[in-house]
Amino acid sequence: MKILYNQKCARCPKMVPIISRKQFPLCYNCQKKELQGEIKDPKMKKLFDIPEEYYMESPFLRSIKSYYLKFNKISDKQKEFFKKTIEEIKEDKAKKLKKEA
Repeated sequence: MKILYNQKCARCPKMVPIISRKQFPLCYNCQKKELQGEIKDPKMKKLFDIPEEYYMESPFLRSIKSYYLKFNKISDKQKEFFKKTIEEIKEDKAKKLKKEA
């Protein structure tokens, strides 16, 4: 994840890492309420069942889950990039662990 700069959250005084100039700055704690809801589809439930720290780290993952909870659907491309982002986060964490060891 490439961070361009930090910007103040739109709802609170915390600083949020921004990836794109078009991105609406929201911290995890302010967006947390939007991410809570029941997912009935077992496939989607499995897709969104990832560690909470991944959602903390990636505004993109939060936006996809929020969209799904609002509209109860996401496109195939959104699913594909959601999975790709999760893999990138896992790889980054593995690299950090190797550097520390």
